Amino acid sequence: MIVELLSIGDELLYGATLDTNAAYLARRLDGLGLDIRYKSTAPDDMDLLVEAITLAMRRAQVVIATGGLGPTDDDITKKAICKVFKRNLVFHENVADDIQKRFAARGIKMPAINQNQALLPQGARFLSNKHGSALGIVIEEHGRFFCAMPGVPHEMRLMTDEQLTPILAQLVGNQVIIRHRLRTVGIMESSLAEKIRPILHLAEGVSLAYLPSYRGVDLAIKGIGTVEQEVRAGVTLLADGIRRMVSDYIYTEDERDLEEVVGQLLVERKLTLATAESCTGGKLSGRITRAAGSSRYFLGGVVAYANEIKINQLGVPPEMIEEFGAVSAETAQTMAEGARKLTGASLGVAITGIAGPAGETDEKPVGTIYIALSIGDKSFAKHFIMGADREINRERSVTAALNLIRKELLGIE
Repeated sequence: MIVELLSIGDELLYGATLDTNAAYLARRLDGLGLDIRYKSTAPDDMDLLVEAITLAMRRAQVVIATGGLGPTDDDITKKAICKVFKRNLVFHENVADDIQKRFAARGIKMPAINQNQALLPQGARFLSNKHGSALGIVIEEHGRFFCAMPGVPHEMRLMTDEQLTPILAQLVGNQVIIRHRLRTVGIMESSLAEKIRPILHLAEGVSLAYLPSYRGVDLAIKGIGTVEQEVRAGVTLLADGIRRMVSDYIYTEDERDLEEVVGQLLVERKLTLATAESCTGGKLSGRITRAAGSSRYFLGGVVAYANEIKINQLGVPPEMIEEFGAVSAETAQTMAEGARKLTGASLGVAITGIAGPAGETDEKPVGTIYIALSIGDKSFAKHFIMGADREINRERSVTAALNLIRKELLGIE
């Protein structure tokens, strides 16, 4: 069933408000196996809103709209619905009474304008609103399903979860949905696609989506059908093929983040960890300690932003910085060793680099990063060129450091 999500409001078009409703609805409806083909945004303008609803109803079997159901003059969604579906607004005394009781329960006199909330399209079904006065509106005709809900996020979410989702589940019927996610790190989306292309012979009803971020690329497999065994077989076949091609880059096939996976590896090997950070300013320690139970393996870290801290706390020789620079393999390696000595950790990891926008040289442009590990009787550093954006460089550096630990502990070259 093809779906269109329609968000209504000038504030969404102008960027004053982020449209979180569409993202939430997309996740919930995708979980039902609905095919979300379109997302659109319409302003608080009657003619344009009527045009948007009409177009959505023409090209989708299910249209879910949010916003514009309040009592003020710019809330025109109900009037637009009446124009599209050729219906009248009808006053519902019971709805007005319920709204008045809600205001009275809070010790507030109901503004007269809120009576408008009891004006609703003729012949529609209504979804109750536990946290507001705007009801959801459902109209089904000519094999099409239309629903309008309030734009207030917590009102919309509760209405979706408790009332809309069960209705849509009945429309979908006995459809089976199987999902599998493989989370990768250390490889860009295009390279990943190139590596797995030879095995991309998708079974009927099976799809693969690439979900890239600065922390890696997730591969989301989805299978839809009516026979569970067949759907599961198609999903499993694709997952097995991807695993064969890019196993070294897959850090988990569940919902864990990279820092949780690294933490589990440290626990299993009874190892402890310490950090030394320059350009990332403590972001690596922050990621590590996001994982519950990180106190079992993380001992501490040094944010050595200034060279004096590198020298005095981590034992980097001044002549090393003079000869090779604070951003160098030699300095990074010594920082990692220094973090181990300072804390007594089994493993030290260090990051130093030029995050930008300033500080670059001809030899070391913005995005030059060195990440080092010290474990057992060996220490080594890796050189990375991240990019031109400061925050992206810092984020990517932290992910690269975590991945370097993962690969070392698993023996991946």
